[in-house]
Amino acid sequence: MMRVITGRAKGIKLYAPDGLQTRPTSERAKEGLFSMIQFDIEGRKVLDLYAGTGQLGIEALSRGAARAVFVDKSKDASGVIKKNLVKTGLEQSGKVICGDVDAFLKADSEKYDIVFIDPPYDLRAVPATLESLLENKLLKPTSVVVCESREKDVLDGYDGLDKYFEVIKKAVYGIANITIFKMRTEDR
Repeated sequence: MMRVITGRAKGIKLYAPDGLQTRPTSERAKEGLFSMIQFDIEGRKVLDLYAGTGQLGIEALSRGAARAVFVDKSKDASGVIKKNLVKTGLEQSGKVICGDVDAFLKADSEKYDIVFIDPPYDLRAVPATLESLLENKLLKPTSVVVCESREKDVLDGYDGLDKYFEVIKKAVYGIANITIFKMRTEDR
């Protein structure tokens, strides 16, 4: 069961797409990651990539984020995100994009305060998505990027990214590795 943990929509159960194409973040991992960024949410603009059910962006909105953009290429997942936004009463603060994440990042020009990157584990898309966020200048010097992956060291073998990002927190919840990055201060 997925539900909103706290905030305006606390306790509301969220819909999930049928089948096994979407892997929602476990409640334990979600609680952990939000406790790590709880003071970075209020009034912020959020980008939820590979959004699936939209639960990470919706949790951020429930906790006071000003706006969230959800991107997922699955029509089913995008439809579920819209239903979840309506169910939680947060539809006015959310925008759902049904499309490829990389194409969206190349076309977008907004800057985000918080970015969630939670691709299907087998895609191993976190480093490429971080690179695209940098190349397309979608991050602020103060942005927080939250990644969920199977890998403990998500940037292993991707020399150069650590020049721009520093790991500020890490946690493991079962097979889910949560890594939280900020932009390196010397590169501001």
